[in-house]
Amino acid sequence: MSLPEPRDPAGPYRIGIVCLGNICRSPMAEKILVSDLERAGLADAVRVDSSGTGGWHIGSPMDERAAAALRVHGYLTDHVARRFEADWFAERDLILAMDLDNLRELRRLAEDRADAADRVRLFRSFAPGGGPTAEVPDPYYGGDDGFTAVLNMVEAAAKGLTAELAAALGPRGPR
Repeated sequence: MSLPEPRDPAGPYRIGIVCLGNICRSPMAEKILVSDLERAGLADAVRVDSSGTGGWHIGSPMDERAAAALRVHGYLTDHVARRFEADWFAERDLILAMDLDNLRELRRLAEDRADAADRVRLFRSFAPGGGPTAEVPDPYYGGDDGFTAVLNMVEAAAKGLTAELAAALGPRGPR
């Protein structure tokens, strides 16, 4: 599956990562992907942010269990939760949902927006062997081991996505 073309070829490639509340999976994925992009020399070529389809946690920090899992592996944890706004479709080149429910909600929001639905994918579809319907499960109602499992899934998908971005954008950034 190829990446959608950048909306602005002269600017950075813009990625939004979306889960339900924006306190667990999507901020974990944002921090891990940003770290991988930095290591690949793509920090200036790609911009990453995260949000949720629900508004319950707007303004909240990352779930402490998610932050703890990230800290153990050396990732940053600063975060303020926010809700995805439909207007953001026009500002993002790629929107990555963490599960099928959020994918459906994003596609529903994109119905009346030209070119938006084609830019919405599952984050884990970029993991080697992940497949087009591979989800990142919500660890919120479970224990710490669920956050570790999510971190492992996200790391694999982030590496796959970083490799695709490097191939598409090259080491010096956007064309």
